Amino acid sequence: MAPALHFQLLERCPHSAARVGALDTPHGRVQTPLFMPVGTRASVKGLDPAQLAEVGTQVVLANAYHLHLRPGEEVIRELGGLHDCMGWSGPILTDSGGYQVFSMADIARVDESGVRFRSVVDGSKVELTPERAVDVQRALGADIAMAFDHCPSNPLEREQVELATARTGRWLERCVTRWRSAGGHESEQALFGIVQGGAFADLRQRSVEEVVAHDLPGYAIGGVSVGEQRDAMWTAVEACAPLLPEDKPRYLMGVGTPLDLVQAITHGVDMFDCVTPTRHGRNHQVWTSAGRMNLRNKRWMRDDSPLDPDCDCSTCARFSRGYLRHLCTVGEMLAGSALSVHNLRFFHRLLEEARAAIPAGAMPALLARVAELETRRP
Repeated sequence: MAPALHFQLLERCPHSAARVGALDTPHGRVQTPLFMPVGTRASVKGLDPAQLAEVGTQVVLANAYHLHLRPGEEVIRELGGLHDCMGWSGPILTDSGGYQVFSMADIARVDESGVRFRSVVDGSKVELTPERAVDVQRALGADIAMAFDHCPSNPLEREQVELATARTGRWLERCVTRWRSAGGHESEQALFGIVQGGAFADLRQRSVEEVVAHDLPGYAIGGVSVGEQRDAMWTAVEACAPLLPEDKPRYLMGVGTPLDLVQAITHGVDMFDCVTPTRHGRNHQVWTSAGRMNLRNKRWMRDDSPLDPDCDCSTCARFSRGYLRHLCTVGEMLAGSALSVHNLRFFHRLLEEARAAIPAGAMPALLARVAELETRRP
């Protein structure tokens, strides 16, 4: 059986580490760099699969921790797996739940065996271990599964980061053993290792060495965008990305804004996920070719122009700014859905522009334009 995932490097940028690639998965080929909308509970809030495909989505992310709690991975398996349940024919990546170690630090007990906590659903005892995380994701049927990692709660506290980074390495070894026992490279699910190390370049470099020693199908940079300053995030990215294998996809987890994406692409990152476009849409904030907009602002009340005249999404084709503002102010569900459609299209178009700019040597110009756009308010 052929490997579940194959990455091919197609183009390079003459001015940076940016690259264009093709990623073959059991559910089709996708182009990188790419952005993955977050469907935490096997659904991108307010959007159906047809809308996701229409705006240019190639891969969707779901969260194994949340699906393990409800409805349970065995229920998903009995219903045909994530693809059948979601009605999504493209690739799916599942996060393992390692981030929840960070987010539930005040109620979870973490030790060498794994993480234990009470379910937020029914109060029952839950234990996540590296082996369990692999088993859950296999039952869900994702194309790409993430290793179970320990994300430190404070990326600037060296003692805590050292402990979490070392534990991530040991947990990865257990994840790999479990994954390979079920077929490894010959299975229909690829496993990505996660690099930790907080804001410390030496710990990041040490973690890269430990993770890539396992020769996995892909690698992720984790433990960023967890409340640290932007400088700390870029310390992590700049320390990790150049050391990750060129012939494997590089995934920056949980990032970010349009400017974050383009900057990370120049460092050689291929894959991204973040709740930003859909969460901001539900909170009536949008990115446009003229800058950031708050649709609740009274200035848009009688504006009959499209949300963004330069956008080709269905929201911009159908609705005026004035009507969208009305939906926002009266709390209509259509507001969050329509604005999420636009924001996702904006993000996907940006990545499409990057894929065209990289071989043309135009990434510096794209980066400058996006940086300038970040400060503009129409």
